[in-house]
Amino acid sequence: MKIVEIIPGISTQQSVVDVLTDLAKRMGHLGVVAKDTPGFIVNHGGRAYGTEALKILGEGVASFEQIDRILRDGAGFRMGPFELMDLTGVDVSHPVMESIYNQFYHEARYRPHPLTRQMLVGKKLGRKVGEGFYQYEKGQKLPMDGAQNQSSKALVSDATITSVWIGADLAEDKTQLVDYLKSQGITIDDNDKPSPDSLVLLAIYGEDTTNAAIRYQVDPKQAVAIDMLTELTNHRTLMPSLITQKQFVAQAYALFGSSKGNKDLDRTQTDAQEAGSATLISESIGFVAQRVVAMVINLGCDIAMQGIATPEDIDNAVKLGLGYPYGPISWGDHLGASRILLILERIYRLTGDPRYRPSPWLQRRAKLDVSLFTQQAIY
Repeated sequence: MKIVEIIPGISTQQSVVDVLTDLAKRMGHLGVVAKDTPGFIVNHGGRAYGTEALKILGEGVASFEQIDRILRDGAGFRMGPFELMDLTGVDVSHPVMESIYNQFYHEARYRPHPLTRQMLVGKKLGRKVGEGFYQYEKGQKLPMDGAQNQSSKALVSDATITSVWIGADLAEDKTQLVDYLKSQGITIDDNDKPSPDSLVLLAIYGEDTTNAAIRYQVDPKQAVAIDMLTELTNHRTLMPSLITQKQFVAQAYALFGSSKGNKDLDRTQTDAQEAGSATLISESIGFVAQRVVAMVINLGCDIAMQGIATPEDIDNAVKLGLGYPYGPISWGDHLGASRILLILERIYRLTGDPRYRPSPWLQRRAKLDVSLFTQQAIY
């Protein structure tokens, strides 16, 4: 990784920092200066990815392979969090989680999960021993059994779509969905309230489908939510409510299970299942990608607020050191700080869990509609 973190202590002379920064440059690496805090930049900034994925898994929202698929294929991470933990080894990743959590005096943002402690004790350490979250043979991950794909194929086999009513938190999301559905020859239900036979499609942020259906004053039995944080051309995540009727779940999956289009359901849906272009998850306050990406961005903002490094250095260090598609600060600008703030505020309000409280750095810049790189003016 082309990153070197230079961490002066409280008595380190500036000349030492300058020499090491120059050394990093001559090695062909980017040298960034970080405050002497637990985890510095990269190990600190990487806490949100695995810990939030573990929390989602522990809540039964999705399986570990589903979470990996959503974050890899939808959000653009090079590896899913469970693939990554298997690669680094649970005997490496779990002690780091516990160490940083303890060094920050049990700050909720860094809370580990009991599962990796159990795996550590049970010697399911990952690729190096042939078993972690996945099974391995000669260092290669063994394929899963494909039971979920078969179940999804059966679900859409007799889906009949009459019309779709759309509720969206953002106008641009509704426009994108309407354009997509019309391109598939689907009738849009434009009534103030959906017809009883219409699929209710909710493009929401930071909520589960039940709460969103209540907010939109629609029947949760007809409702399926879709995550629009990731592009429709990438992996799609669908979330029925606790009581969504099977016929509406089947309609939603038939519409979004294929990246090739939907005019020939019998042909394209079979292809889509093999490609894994959509995932059905159980209800979650915030989708998988929304929760993980928002936490990554929020933590990056909090590191900036603590003055551990400049926003630019935080962004470069995390992107280069962890291989994320964006650094956390630029990712927030790319997706929109107000959208990330909305996700976190709703999750925090609905769960009361302090791990989701938005960083003041994020809050101020989102409300002022300025870049997350914006620093306090000095007069």
